[in-house]
Amino acid sequence: MFTSQTSSFQDSIDVEERDDFDSEEIAGYSQKIQLNCYYTIYLYQGTRSEASGENVAWNQRRADSTTSHDDFSLTLVDSSLPAEAEPDLRTYISRRLSKGALLGGMGNIATVELGIPEQAVGCYCCLLEQERSPEQPDADGNGYVICFMGGSEKGLNLFRLELDKYVQGLHSNLQIPENLETEVRPYLSQWYEESVMHIHRVVQLVQNNISFLLHAALSHIHVEVVNSDERTKADVSRFIKAASLQGLSQQDTTTASLCKAISEDTQSDLIIDCSTSPPTLTNTVSNRFCDDWIQAFLNAAERCNPFLLRQILENFKLKAIQDMNSLKRFVRQAEMSHYALFRCYQFLQGCGNGDVLLQNARAEHSDLPEACSIISVLEEFLREQPQAQA
Repeated sequence: MFTSQTSSFQDSIDVEERDDFDSEEIAGYSQKIQLNCYYTIYLYQGTRSEASGENVAWNQRRADSTTSHDDFSLTLVDSSLPAEAEPDLRTYISRRLSKGALLGGMGNIATVELGIPEQAVGCYCCLLEQERSPEQPDADGNGYVICFMGGSEKGLNLFRLELDKYVQGLHSNLQIPENLETEVRPYLSQWYEESVMHIHRVVQLVQNNISFLLHAALSHIHVEVVNSDERTKADVSRFIKAASLQGLSQQDTTTASLCKAISEDTQSDLIIDCSTSPPTLTNTVSNRFCDDWIQAFLNAAERCNPFLLRQILENFKLKAIQDMNSLKRFVRQAEMSHYALFRCYQFLQGCGNGDVLLQNARAEHSDLPEACSIISVLEEFLREQPQAQA
């Protein structure tokens, strides 16, 4: 069963007029001006753990930037923060650690007050623990605390999964101190571009054609990017995954059934050819529902506001979920009432997303003969509508 929190289509698409991002937050972004963002990495050591030779080397370099508590010490390894702001962050992280509020491998997002121009800033922090040795499984471990700062707490929360995944990519390089300059520092400095800006880059790439990607994501159509660099291919893949409803259904078999139904329909892949500027899209399919969201995405992209873009994308998905719930309710009612069947037909006409909704409903109700019959009737009605208008 899908769930929804969106009250209406207009509410969901008019993000800028709602409380999702207040005027001050949006005003912090202007076209061609990127938000100030920072990173910091600390060495975390339990007091009962003996630091390895590698960690001792880093400790000696940062001996004047260590905060010690009864059960752990926190040592600065590297930071892009202004020097006057770092002690404030270290105090905040130490307080979180002493309360047990940072769990290994799980990112934590909050608002912190730092001595920088932004003052209150969103902060993502994650404790990466080193593996404990088999000889001392209960010993306090060593590890690193990774912090990313920029935007607001609300904005960073929209990218929590991306930030968690990005931090995990540090694991191998953190074991080698020599990698600080060559690998770790460049990696950390790119956190904002790689974890937050990918949706913005995709919208900038395809512009008005964004509706084709939205439709492909809802329809589980494969999107292939050709004649492009690996970063663009990864960006498009991540956008499609973020816009997809896969994983939001409690019925695990729905996605598999839907993919099977799509393969039987032999729908062609959406091809994005980046050899031209703007890119050329082939096998494009959209509908009125997806087209209605184009301007919202373009407006947010013009503001260079990746957090607003992500909120719009989430609202797009929530509205699609709400319509799916409505269709399922109408289908159940139509099993007992011809009037309900007519209402279901009217709903599909009005929502502008009938093709996608019926496709998903057909996969989800594949083991319910009566529901499948109703869906077949509705599909036939919708196919006849363009012919009648012609």
